[in-house]
Amino acid sequence: MKIDKIRASDIREASAFLRAGGRVLLSGTVYTARDAAHLRITEQLNKTEPLPFPLKDAIIYYAGPTPTDDEGKIGSFGPTTSVRMDRFTPRLLDLGLAAMIGKGERSGDVCGAIARNGAVYFCAIGGAGALASKAVKVCVETAYPELGCESVKRLVVEDFPLIVAVDAFGGNLFK
Repeated sequence: MKIDKIRASDIREASAFLRAGGRVLLSGTVYTARDAAHLRITEQLNKTEPLPFPLKDAIIYYAGPTPTDDEGKIGSFGPTTSVRMDRFTPRLLDLGLAAMIGKGERSGDVCGAIARNGAVYFCAIGGAGALASKAVKVCVETAYPELGCESVKRLVVEDFPLIVAVDAFGGNLFK
């Protein structure tokens, strides 16, 4: 099976050819956000406040990387269970979110929003957070530092290995 090399900035164009089950090496900017950050983002949207990162064409990784070491290297960087973000995801997709990275199945509402918006959901390999961290070249805390590992971080990744789990055409690796 071939592996597609994708730039994060080209994710919208790439979603036109990515199919469930495909393998990808992703490079570029990705933002981390888990449960607590999604709640804060929703609160800001409800108040029409600006978000801590541009949502249009963004990629969110459901992860809470462990702190960096003294040399500035990121710690373990594994995915968290995506279904916990499902109550927030359709709205974010409708507002321009292009892709998500996590682990596990998504709800029917999320899968419908992925197809409706031409987005994509990737799975990262669970239990391999130390290995995944090797793909991270830059990690900058962007918002909500009081949330610790659940704060929003801007990452620059290089050749981050992913599997297309739900594609823009309704293909679903879990079905």
